[in-house]
Amino acid sequence: MPIEHLLSTASATDDFKQDVIRFAQGARVERIHIVRHSPRIKVLRLLAQLLTAESTLRIERVSIDGWSGCSDFRGVIAVMTSDGARTFRFRWDCSWRAEQEGWYDAFNLPDQIRAAREFDWRCFSRWDEQPAERTVLRPEAAH
Repeated sequence: MPIEHLLSTASATDDFKQDVIRFAQGARVERIHIVRHSPRIKVLRLLAQLLTAESTLRIERVSIDGWSGCSDFRGVIAVMTSDGARTFRFRWDCSWRAEQEGWYDAFNLPDQIRAAREFDWRCFSRWDEQPAERTVLRPEAAH
């Protein structure tokens, strides 16, 4: 995933961008809080979506409350910006993406492995902004 390229075109703060890079390298960071255990690759896909879909936001920190399944990662990401808090409900779903592409495996199931490999973070079936009053950020470091 070319996270550095996505960071270079995003309006996020330099501190947040550095934490994204450090998080991708496996480090604990203070600006990315994860409420419950989530696979690092799925969090990185979510951050890539945030950085591209909301590239004009001056992101300072995020809090992610997500649930990871075999073919999906869904939940809510709260984003603190220099202009205030924003909240997005999300669903990354490689099985959905495979169906959209008409890709099926030998068992006639959506070829989610191919979709995840070829589309990486671009498998979001849901990205909806939620009312700001639901935004809750927690300052603890990511795991």
